[in-house]
Amino acid sequence: MAPKPGGEWSTALSHLALGTVSLHAAVSTAQVSRGAAAGFLLQVLAATTMLAPGLGTHEDCLAGAWVATVIGLPLLAFDFHWCTNGHLMCAGCFIHLLADARLKEEQATCPNCRCEISKSLCCRNLAVEKAVSELPSECGFCLRQFPRSLLERHQKEECQDRVTQCKYKRIGCPWHGPFHELTVHEAACAHPTKTGNELMEILDEMDQSHRKEMQLYNSIFSLLSFEKIGYTEVQFRPYRTDDFITRLYYETPRFTVLNQTWVLKARVNDSERNPNLSCKRTLSFQLLLKSKVTAPLECSFLLLKGPYDDVRISPVIYHFVFTNESNETDYVPLPIIDSVECNKLLAAKNINLRLFLFQIQK
Repeated sequence: MAPKPGGEWSTALSHLALGTVSLHAAVSTAQVSRGAAAGFLLQVLAATTMLAPGLGTHEDCLAGAWVATVIGLPLLAFDFHWCTNGHLMCAGCFIHLLADARLKEEQATCPNCRCEISKSLCCRNLAVEKAVSELPSECGFCLRQFPRSLLERHQKEECQDRVTQCKYKRIGCPWHGPFHELTVHEAACAHPTKTGNELMEILDEMDQSHRKEMQLYNSIFSLLSFEKIGYTEVQFRPYRTDDFITRLYYETPRFTVLNQTWVLKARVNDSERNPNLSCKRTLSFQLLLKSKVTAPLECSFLLLKGPYDDVRISPVIYHFVFTNESNETDYVPLPIIDSVECNKLLAAKNINLRLFLFQIQK
């Protein structure tokens, strides 16, 4: 059944306006949040489908399946949460909304109905996640389509066009290519026939890179042999400065490690004015000694994720000599993997980490 003639123009204009506004919003938010941009793109595709000739009728209801297939591509990697009124948000958007609200000292709200959202008020929609997992998704190597639930295994183990490396990479072969060309390349690879001197030069370069990777682990093992070692769980709580333009910072309650009293402080993007407007977010922290010491106290310290958190932090060891006159370190980076992991910390009510302190004996 075709749409009623009387409503054709008004319907077309409304869909055209929706598509134009949504396209502008998708372009504007693409650099800040890919998840939000994908949501606006969903509106554009839906509006385009309804404007296309012959679509929007019961006879062409398969257009909805086409839209679902296209919009499923950028969203398949996310979990889905829904607010108390049933509006869906991908996990990336959900965490970003919570982090933005924390930075602006506001209550996070659903972008559709403005009801309050939080980790306790929202839950995952497993039915939608299951449905999305069955949408067709294109392999990035061979361009064939598979259900999302099978795509990862196909790309890692089955695709003949997946990128692979030569087995002689351990002696310096730099070849990368499709899996179906691997056998031909390895049969003609020149690295197995190189002389010992040529291989030694390649291996020396590889050893230097390996030494840098192992330096951190060796440093940690050396610290574990120290006589005085302490660690504790720390909880950063958000506060605001008393300035005319308030700035967000985090601070822990006082805690005792190595028979000394300490405090940790942290700030977002080095206390820039509006970190909520930045798509790149970082955290830095400083360690403060609050008790008095009779002699310089030389320590090594590092922060790691807490035992129940899933944020990814690469350990970095910092050193400082504490005295009564110099009792606080400079702000040093909290080595979070990327801005997505930083948003996970910012979205939480409190930031829970684990601090290790090693006292260096003279």
